[in-house]
Amino acid sequence: MSLSSLLHPLALALHVLSVVIWVGGMFFAHRFLRPAAAGVLEPPQRLTLWVQVFGRFFPWVWLSIVTLLVTGFGMMFGWFGGMQAPLYVHIMMGLGVVMMLIFMHVFFAPYRRLRQAVTDQDWKEGGRRLAQIRMLVGINTLLGVAVIVVATVGRFLLT
Repeated sequence: MSLSSLLHPLALALHVLSVVIWVGGMFFAHRFLRPAAAGVLEPPQRLTLWVQVFGRFFPWVWLSIVTLLVTGFGMMFGWFGGMQAPLYVHIMMGLGVVMMLIFMHVFFAPYRRLRQAVTDQDWKEGGRRLAQIRMLVGINTLLGVAVIVVATVGRFLLT
């Protein structure tokens, strides 16, 4: 087996693992961790928990983004013939880029402000920032699920 014949399956595996980490992490946080934390923790503990959770999760999101870009463009130009790729590949790429932009906004704006609010013990501001993050993560989770649907059925319906 040659090196080039191993690159496509390796790229696909890394691509899928990155999606699982990012979208699965958002789904877990949004649908399970958030309601549980809101039900048992007061704002100071809940907001501090979220700063800690995001501080551990976001580096994995950054790694996932880099991996998705490298493997996605690698597969697009090495496997699908570049810009002549099927429509579903372009849809996946477009939705993925939107997700990346939303994440970057979350990371550089509301998350930074949430961290500062927790440092300042400004629980009202922290709650506003967490609500903003929750809404954006909800949107990104829906987009991520849409990308997964397009990835799995797109070649049958959108070629």
